[in-house]
Amino acid sequence: GINAEYMGIQMLILFETPAGFALFKLLDAGKLLEVEDVFEFFSSPEKAAKSVKLEAFYKFKDSTDALKAVAKMLKGKVPKCLKSFLQTNVISKEIQDTVICGEKKLASALSEELGLECMSDERTIEIMRGVRMQLANLLKGISESDFKAMSLGLAHSMSRYKLKFSAEKVDVMIIQAISLLDDLDKELNNYSMRLKEWYSWHFPELIDIVSDYMLYAKVSHRIGQKTKIKDVILKDLVPEDVEKEIREAVEMSMGTEISEDDEHHIKELASQVIEMYDYRENLSNYLKARMAAIAPNLSQMVGEIVGARLIAKAGSLINLAKLPSSTVQILGAEKALFKAMRTKHNTPKYGLIYHASLVGSAPASVKGKVSRSLAAKCSLCVRYDAIGESPDGAFGMANKAYIEAKIKQLESAAGKTPAPAKPIQKYKPSTQGVKEYNPSADFPATEAKKRAKPEPKQEVKKEIPQKKKKLEQPFTIPVSYTHLTLPTSDLVQISVVAVSLKKK
Repeated sequence: GINAEYMGIQMLILFETPAGFALFKLLDAGKLLEVEDVFEFFSSPEKAAKSVKLEAFYKFKDSTDALKAVAKMLKGKVPKCLKSFLQTNVISKEIQDTVICGEKKLASALSEELGLECMSDERTIEIMRGVRMQLANLLKGISESDFKAMSLGLAHSMSRYKLKFSAEKVDVMIIQAISLLDDLDKELNNYSMRLKEWYSWHFPELIDIVSDYMLYAKVSHRIGQKTKIKDVILKDLVPEDVEKEIREAVEMSMGTEISEDDEHHIKELASQVIEMYDYRENLSNYLKARMAAIAPNLSQMVGEIVGARLIAKAGSLINLAKLPSSTVQILGAEKALFKAMRTKHNTPKYGLIYHASLVGSAPASVKGKVSRSLAAKCSLCVRYDAIGESPDGAFGMANKAYIEAKIKQLESAAGKTPAPAKPIQKYKPSTQGVKEYNPSADFPATEAKKRAKPEPKQEVKKEIPQKKKKLEQPFTIPVSYTHLTLPTSDLVQISVVAVSLKKK
């Protein structure tokens, strides 16, 4: 049977299509709210026409109008065109019917802003499905193919809109901006040093007077050749005392002379340095504005530049929000961390977060504790920024005040002098019960003789036995040769050989 709760209730169905908003009249609410019977009521165009009836239809002007309306409804807001449509067809006619919506957020927004009684639950979802199934037959003049084409076009437009305004795309802009800022700093340093070295050949004294790179580039570009300084006005660049010092230095300058062509190239380099400084300032302001929009709480904690470096190092704001505070603390010091782990030394206490003003102003003894507390609060601030909470940066300011109070507490604790140690008492020997020297208690004479040191033995030199020399035997001519009769010359040679053998 039909549920008595829905007997006699009049209901309207607000249906969003790619062509516009449609308002249907639910003819038999009691039957249709029985979820089991809904499919039978919309099984054919004839049955659907008996169940619902088109009351009004608002057609979108163009694709831009449709995109704006869908984007607002996805955020849970009521678009202006829908407000005017409902005010004309429902509120002005004083219709008290309940409005069925497909989205719960839209139903609550309509109830708050327009005071309509809206309904969106599991029972109404089946009715919306039935209407969608027979939508081409219920809305005359629009074919099913037209609905498909409009749905596809609106889906593509919505995807492009989301991609254009997604948080990740803003993260990419921040990452590119901070990377370009670092590159500009390197190039500016090189260009400024080259300008100083080049112009110092002509006017070396200017380096000691003007130390700022930007001001040096402007002054050198304004002066050019030092012989023309009488016609140069420097009041708008430097104070009067500095201008006077520059003019006095020109008169006693030891620099070499340069030609017109040299002056032209030096001025071109100086103008390039000035333009790069101006662009760097504009880029820095752009980066601060982007950080204030995408990560206001993180910017309040560590500043725009340090916050942008943390986002660039992590890859995106979402990736940074996923990291634990211990990783945020040493983010940027990966090489030092791995080296310490490899050599078994102490790991680093801070990375990019060291450049934050809170850590830099803290005493050296408490920098580690400050960086740990700051990293923990930065993790909270990044997660607030990632989900869009506290867009005015109030949460970041509150946490910064907490860290500043903790720094003062740590400084006061570190500044306290430790309690003085108790003085060491000198040893005082007691004189009670001390026995006097008794010479009779010494060793007796016999024991003394036994304990006397033995006399050193006299070293006896051992005679090293000498090797016996072999007795020299006289050399004799063998008897077997005596019977030979030799000439005189041969005998002389034999005697010489015999003498040599004898020597050997």
